[in-house]
Amino acid sequence: MNKADLIAKVAAKSGLTKKDSEIAVNGVMDSLKEALKNDDKIQLIGFGTFKVVQRKARKGMNIQTKKPITIPAKKAVRFVPGKTLKDIVNK
Repeated sequence: MNKADLIAKVAAKSGLTKKDSEIAVNGVMDSLKEALKNDDKIQLIGFGTFKVVQRKARKGMNIQTKKPITIPAKKAVRFVPGKTLKDIVNK
């Protein structure tokens, strides 16, 4: 499913127009991005949790030259599915 498919499904389930559904979906996405940018944890009961984690710097290898490189530390977004979502997927 891509963003256009999501907008169409939201419109169908909510009775909103596609334009209004697009505004709603974009608003939710922007809010999620802003919260993660601020290192906030997003917990959606029944769906899952999004959180920002810090990855440590580590050593790797350039595959083409076989020389060792250092991969810098960075932040990453993790998603942990909730129990309800796990149950739905595994049925």
